[in-house]
Amino acid sequence: MRTVNVADITAAVARMAVEANTTLPSDLIAALEAARSREESPVGRRVLDQILENDKLAAFEGVPACQDTGLAVFFVELGQDVHLAGGGLIAAINEGVRQGYRDGFLRKSTCHPFTRKNVGDNTPAVVHVDVVPGDGLKIAFAPKGGGSENMSTVTMLKPSQGRAGVVKAVIDWVRQAGGNPCPPTIVGVGVGGNFERAAILAKKAVFRAVGQPSPDPEVAALEAEILAGIEKTGVGPMGLGGRVTAFAVHALLEPCHIASFPLAINIQCHAARHKEVEL
Repeated sequence: MRTVNVADITAAVARMAVEANTTLPSDLIAALEAARSREESPVGRRVLDQILENDKLAAFEGVPACQDTGLAVFFVELGQDVHLAGGGLIAAINEGVRQGYRDGFLRKSTCHPFTRKNVGDNTPAVVHVDVVPGDGLKIAFAPKGGGSENMSTVTMLKPSQGRAGVVKAVIDWVRQAGGNPCPPTIVGVGVGGNFERAAILAKKAVFRAVGQPSPDPEVAALEAEILAGIEKTGVGPMGLGGRVTAFAVHALLEPCHIASFPLAINIQCHAARHKEVEL
């Protein structure tokens, strides 16, 4: 049994909130540079140049790469041999979000769904917890912007639509979304489970390093086929036309009920901010 004080969780989350919003990860910068090299549209290349310059300035100045500093989303792997001392896990994460968004002068975007009154501290965070073997504690964080999240969906396909139905549905959805989610995007795809599980799978898939294919050959082939179809839509960077509409398609697949065929699509904009720590 290993003891972790929740104060350490709060401090780590506060740091992650600021760092994720101001310094984009190396895998994303590499994906942007690769997109710039293969984009055929002159307008698309200029857009990608501007995005790259923006991201470099954000890191240099220590300011957010995007003004939408997002809803705080976490995936936590909590070892079953970890004892948390000093409080609860969710409360500690929310306190870290509160401190990070306050001290980092990050935009607070959470509000009451009806009155639209701002909560004022960007809580509560959305936290998904998996209990895993061992005594480790891993916290992955992404500030998820509203523009790309609004272009996400869950649908219940007919089992007869099969794999081809998934490919068509995702490509059609990305085409319909157009420039709204600020492409180039990462397209998270969740297949199987049930209604809510498919959505979690799609969101979790977005956290994978950009362009890293699934270790499952069947899923990797699905990702490649969907991405090839997305490239033919012509949406392009920021919806202004071009070849690079998405950096990558990341999919997760699980068994589902014999009468169901859930499909979730979670879109992540070009500011694919994420951070991970182990305590």
